[in-house]
Amino acid sequence: MPKVPKLRGGRFRFRRLMVWFLYLVLGFYAFIVLALAGLRFIDPPSTGVQTQRRVQSWFRKGKYQKRYTFVPLARISPNFQWAVIAAEDGRFYQHHGFDWDQIKDAVEDGMEDRRIRGASTISQQLVKNLFFTTTASAIRKGLEFTITPLAELILGKKRILELYLNVCEWGPGVFGAEAAAQYHYHTNAAKITRDQGARLAAILPSPLRRTPARMDRYSAIILTRMGQLGR
Repeated sequence: MPKVPKLRGGRFRFRRLMVWFLYLVLGFYAFIVLALAGLRFIDPPSTGVQTQRRVQSWFRKGKYQKRYTFVPLARISPNFQWAVIAAEDGRFYQHHGFDWDQIKDAVEDGMEDRRIRGASTISQQLVKNLFFTTTASAIRKGLEFTITPLAELILGKKRILELYLNVCEWGPGVFGAEAAAQYHYHTNAAKITRDQGARLAAILPSPLRRTPARMDRYSAIILTRMGQLGR
């Protein structure tokens, strides 16, 4: 009668693999915590999305020019700030990283028309911009979901908004509020008007295809939302 092979070796290798996987996960989150701690005081020289666009430019015709100037929140017009909040995350100052009401609405809408609309907060979008790319995947979403509370805890609302306004994409190679103001309106972020802010905020969902001049309808909606927020 043939002997049944022992599984000790296989089990040992599996346990060792799991230990290394655990070390990898702990190392990843240790890096994220250190990075977020540094970002409380240091302005990022680049981001995941900026790196993605640079790499993509290597495989496309034409010259790629990155426009990116980090400015303090005080040098970004309040009109501009509130236009982005109204457009992207109206309850930014009320939630702790996730807007559960918006998530619920998005899921319900998705069940009705068989697609899920976006419900990401500014905090979630900042995490995506800093550490990941625009490529959608369940893994990215899962990691983003676990990192967002850390960002809220370590950075705080003011720094999250400052970072987001300075790193989000506003056109081909255009990153941040200052570059957006200069590129689209030939002015600086401190001088952006209410209407200009609404039009710039309106292109954030698709910055490589939209232009502020064509955002009449959506910018009007954003202006209404700003009024509802008392701005």
